Amino acid sequence: MTGFRTLSSGLRALRPAAFGADPAGARMRRIRNSPNFADGVFQNPETARTRPDGSMVEFAKVYFRSEERAHRSPAGTVPVHATTLADLARPAATGLRLTWMGHSSVLAEIDGHRVLFDPVWGERCSPFPFAGPKRLHPVPLPLAALGPVDVVVISHDHYDHLDMPTIKALAGTDTVFAVPLGVGAHLEHWGVSADRIRELDWQESTKVGGIALTATPARHFCGRGLRNTQHTLWASWVAEGDRHRIYHSGDTGYFQGFKDIGAAHGPFDATMIQIGAYSDFWPDIHMTPEEGMRSHLDLQGGRPSGVMLPIHWATFNLSTHAWSDPGEGTLAAGRAAGARVALPRPGEPFEPTAGTVPSEPWWRGVARAPKGGWPAVEEAVADTPGDVAGGAAEGTGEPETVSAG
Repeated sequence: MTGFRTLSSGLRALRPAAFGADPAGARMRRIRNSPNFADGVFQNPETARTRPDGSMVEFAKVYFRSEERAHRSPAGTVPVHATTLADLARPAATGLRLTWMGHSSVLAEIDGHRVLFDPVWGERCSPFPFAGPKRLHPVPLPLAALGPVDVVVISHDHYDHLDMPTIKALAGTDTVFAVPLGVGAHLEHWGVSADRIRELDWQESTKVGGIALTATPARHFCGRGLRNTQHTLWASWVAEGDRHRIYHSGDTGYFQGFKDIGAAHGPFDATMIQIGAYSDFWPDIHMTPEEGMRSHLDLQGGRPSGVMLPIHWATFNLSTHAWSDPGEGTLAAGRAAGARVALPRPGEPFEPTAGTVPSEPWWRGVARAPKGGWPAVEEAVADTPGDVAGGAAEGTGEPETVSAG
């Protein structure tokens, strides 16, 4: 037995720090008592296949097909917006401002408070600095240039959402971390003190300063080590200030629960919805742009109100679709639904309740055009810009025509 313990301790010592830590002790007891934990693992709100459909041989054939690989990366330099600390230090005129930093990382300034969703400033979304998906564009500005952040919100523990170097850098600040159940083990392993971690199960809420945060269901999975124990939860998030409400989907497949989230917490001034890295090989755990728009409408009570910000695309090559497809698909889905879609360049701040939002398909200037060229960009009918959350209570929000692309 002594020899076995020595071998086991040696293997743990070789474990990369980026793997994080498994939940244990009181944290594991809380996980076992969760209504969302059964048969030794966290359960999805609807059945979901978390492993690729079909054989890995078939997937490899598609992934390495040379004529398609070229379309999975931009052909030119991605036009990152030159945001500065001074830009972000200026208060949002409407009280709500979003800055998409690429992939699923968003700085939300809401009613005088600052929420940073899924911050990934690392060069690769991988446990290793020499391998794994590499950035297709630089971060818009250094992490230190963001200024103070009230709360960092993590959706789940996959490498493209929970980045060890970024968390370690933020651990040196006084920010609070709001994370799904079990994810706190990783943060403590990387130096975040336990008193700065708010660990939530689905439907649980916490308040940080003037922002109420609620962990809501998502249809996905977890894991970052060699063993995927499914002992950390995944979540979408609702953030509510004094006047505004926003929603961040994290990673998720489409499910009927979006309607329940919207009924309980919506409508939202803005939704940040995952629309990239989808595939027929994993249809249950990531959404297509069309499904993303459907979820946005569900969250808004069936109406094309508020603004949808597409996330989880353009920064890392994680699937087989063309690099530009998520943007194009969201543009078309928004037009078909008459919904207001924001299309900022990485790092470009915008105010969802202002009169206009970024609407140019900027990726076309650096992407490889599809056969037949780009489709025409048209206008869409959407709700009046304004406080959806506040307006819902005040009975405002008459429709008018605005540009959606």
